[in-house]
Amino acid sequence: MKRLFEINIILVFLFLYIPIIVVVVFSFNSGEQISVWEGFSFDWYAKLFKNPDVWRACKNSLIIACAATVISTIIGTAAAVALHKYRFRLRNTIIHTLYLPLIIPDIVLAIALLTFYAQANIPIGLVSVIVAHIVFNVSYVTIVVSARLQGYDHTVEEAALDLGANEWQTFWKITFPLIAPGIIGGALLAFTLSIDDFVITFFTAGVGKTTLSVHIYNSLKFGITPELNAISTMLLVNSIVLILLFVWLHGKNIRRTI
Repeated sequence: MKRLFEINIILVFLFLYIPIIVVVVFSFNSGEQISVWEGFSFDWYAKLFKNPDVWRACKNSLIIACAATVISTIIGTAAAVALHKYRFRLRNTIIHTLYLPLIIPDIVLAIALLTFYAQANIPIGLVSVIVAHIVFNVSYVTIVVSARLQGYDHTVEEAALDLGANEWQTFWKITFPLIAPGIIGGALLAFTLSIDDFVITFFTAGVGKTTLSVHIYNSLKFGITPELNAISTMLLVNSIVLILLFVWLHGKNIRRTI
């Protein structure tokens, strides 16, 4: 029975990751076919860097991801500290509400945001996408920072206040350094989710405000080329690096808490 479970796990992993490996391998194919290997080459990466549409989409993705990450990290950190430190009415309701963007399907959230923009006469563009990304990123940041605050020793803050520091000084010199790994981890996760998002971005982006993920989707209409494989490989590497950083920081938080 144990051997059967092991084989099943291996088959599941092969089913999930073989297509990704094929995409990465054929991004280095010298020919235009995505199913016939013709030789190793970096030509498609060279063409990718010379493509102005790709650079424009990449620029939009970075603007959206950076703006959404910064704003959602500030809001999420403030929310996590407030929810952990203070007890007030509707606190539990707010905590449960934070999980909604994580639970509801992306398509539902995208349609809801698009409907809101239409009813409020808000033009869709980079700003509308940034706001949409903040909506779901705030939840992730708040949850990650809240996890860091579990087991937080408030006596350190009390000691700082007793020694003459005000609340603002206590936060920046005591609280912030202690929860900084959680804040950085939440920011990295928010950036990864923002730059990889497609569904919500597709519904809330305006004409000429194409992001990298939407550019890939639009390019698929004209056929799949190794250039798309190269773009996908770059996004994959970016996601892996940021997720590894997040996992490392999250593990560091857990060890410190223990």
